Amino acid sequence: MFGDGRAGPVRVMGVDPGLTRCGVGAVEGRPGAPLSLVAVGVVRTGADEELGARLVGIEAGIERWLDEIRPDAVAVERVFSQHNVRTVMGTAQAAGIAILCAARRGLPVALHTPSEVKAAITGSGTADKKQVGTMVTRLLRLAEMPKPADAADALALAICHVWRGGAQHRLSQALSRATRRNPTR
Repeated sequence: MFGDGRAGPVRVMGVDPGLTRCGVGAVEGRPGAPLSLVAVGVVRTGADEELGARLVGIEAGIERWLDEIRPDAVAVERVFSQHNVRTVMGTAQAAGIAILCAARRGLPVALHTPSEVKAAITGSGTADKKQVGTMVTRLLRLAEMPKPADAADALALAICHVWRGGAQHRLSQALSRATRRNPTR
C-alpha cells in the first residue's frame, strides 16, 4: 500500500486454459492506473499426445511461467458448459493444472467467467475475440495484437483481475472495518 491508502502495483498472471494451446500472460499495475505488459505466450501440447503427457506438459509450462513471472496472483478462466463435452473436459483439466500449480506456491487464484472478462475489458459481456484482442492491445499500449487469441485472452484475464481484484480488495477492507466497529454478539 502507498501512504495514501492506495494499493501498490500487483503482478497478475492470467491463464486461458486449453489442452492444445494454453494461453499465458502477465500484467502489472493497479486499478485506475496504466497497466504494463510483463510477458505473453502459450504453452502448447500435441493433439496426438496421450492425455497424461499433455497434462504433464501443461504443468511444466505453467511452472516455468510461474518461476519467470513471479506473480502476486493467478487468474484462470472459469470453465463453463459448452456444447462439446470433450472440449470442456480438456479445458477444465488444463484449468485444474493451472490452479494446482498456483496453489502449490501459495498464490491466490481467482476464476473469472468469459463474459465477466469481456465486460471488464470491452464494456460488453458479449464482445468477440477480436474486440477483446483490440482492447488488450490498446490498454497495454502494444504495437500489435498478441497472437494467438489464447495469449490475448490470458492478458484479458490478468487485466480483469487487476481491475476487479482491486475493487474486491477495497470492499473486503471496508467490510472488515465495519465489522470491527459493529461486532455482532
